[in-house]
Amino acid sequence: MGKHKGIDKDTRAVLAALEEAGFVIRRAKSGHPMVYKDDVLISTFSGTASDRRAFLNSLAPLKRAGFQWPPRR
Repeated sequence: MGKHKGIDKDTRAVLAALEEAGFVIRRAKSGHPMVYKDDVLISTFSGTASDRRAFLNSLAPLKRAGFQWPPRR
């Protein structure tokens, strides 16, 4: 997980699952992780979400793009 250094653990877990699902994670100049699918920007995460709602707002477009979170067991 050294790849997503400086990011809170919930966001790190989502980013790792996104990469497994075939999404591409790039860092913006500001350091924020940007999530792409088929070279189209889907969502951007904050490095440290200021509140739970910000995290969920970043997750919403990913779910619409077919990403499942939390993963089914």
